[in-house]
Amino acid sequence: MAGATQDFSQFDISKEEIDKLVAEVVRYVLFKTHQNSGCPIKREELVQLVTKNYSQRALPAHVINAAKEKLSNAFGYELRELLRCRPSSATQGRSTQQTGVAEAKSYVLISQLPAEVYKKYVEDENSAHLSGFTFVVISIVHLAGGKIPEDILWRHLKRMGLCETDVSHPVFGNAKQALEILVQQRYLQKDKINGPEGNTLFYELAERALDGPVSEKMKEYISEVLFRDDSHFVILML
Repeated sequence: MAGATQDFSQFDISKEEIDKLVAEVVRYVLFKTHQNSGCPIKREELVQLVTKNYSQRALPAHVINAAKEKLSNAFGYELRELLRCRPSSATQGRSTQQTGVAEAKSYVLISQLPAEVYKKYVEDENSAHLSGFTFVVISIVHLAGGKIPEDILWRHLKRMGLCETDVSHPVFGNAKQALEILVQQRYLQKDKINGPEGNTLFYELAERALDGPVSEKMKEYISEVLFRDDSHFVILML
């Protein structure tokens, strides 16, 4: 942790105390990720862990950066920062500068293991179907231009055997809840728009689906499906 263990005098706090804070942040991130099915962790949660007993202004950033190094070196995880994006309807009419002010930051853990190693030794076979569902849904939204009305999304999912009214699907259980989890995990976000025919609910790609690694993997997935069975996707997007 050479990059994170520099001059501690600026904080008026011992190395032992900083190490203890770093360990606490690492434990919190690992536990919260497991407990909440990989939902992003808000930066303010990590800041509060540090500031509950210490008031030094620059200390939270230092501790979080040190925790990033420890998670990478000891556990093989990248603590990846995400910048929360707003629904497109909320940013219309605002300047780029205005929409970028005070956006909430959050973190997710991403394995740094090679894909084949992760799949063989780490990936839980019991949750593999959830990964598949995630990539199917965000791919549909991506192919629809990054945003899709709720009824159209369910129409596509119904063609794949998943109905909005399913409450005990043999694989996914409650279908609506399965989709809602993707919102909580910030792969999707909801956007309700007022129109001449009333309110329409849209699902839109959120920051996690737009983030580099996931976005690239999604595009690879789409390419594989297109090459394997392009007729299905042609039908899917009609």
